[in-house]
Amino acid sequence: MSKIDRRILKSQEAMKTAVIELMTEKRFDEITLQDISDRANISRGTIYLHYADKFDLLNKLIEEHIQKLRNICRSVADLDFREAILPWFEYLEQNYLFFSTMLASKGATSFRNQFVEFLSEEFENEVKQSGEKNASVSKDILLQFIVTSYVGMTEWWIVNKMPYSSEVMADQVGLLLDRNL
Repeated sequence: MSKIDRRILKSQEAMKTAVIELMTEKRFDEITLQDISDRANISRGTIYLHYADKFDLLNKLIEEHIQKLRNICRSVADLDFREAILPWFEYLEQNYLFFSTMLASKGATSFRNQFVEFLSEEFENEVKQSGEKNASVSKDILLQFIVTSYVGMTEWWIVNKMPYSSEVMADQVGLLLDRNL
């Protein structure tokens, strides 16, 4: 694997940070490439070296965070829900600006859909293995219940500025998942 030049990484990070910061101030549709380049202190041409447009930049940023969450899920797959969820909430906490922006009304509308799709994939096997406890419940309905509850809890926690620690959230949400799966 070839090493990426630090200047390239620095420019990419500046662009990602700029677009998220700008989204806290105005709707994504109102943000221009000039706004992003000004905030990131780079030329518009530099943006085009890395991304087709602002939508490509945002999509790649979303994909990056979803992939990191997916990696977390894979790394904790053998743990019980309470232990497995702690790294998830820690990641959300470490990336508060991104998630609060994406989950707030000024965020990208496509993020929530991708987030739900990702969680559906992650919880599908758990629902299939839920056994007798949920024998009388449709697996589709149970999956939607778990996913929308999880998304709702995440949104609530982020939008309310994380009123509980990552540890408390992991313990409480893990307990709820244990009861339902």
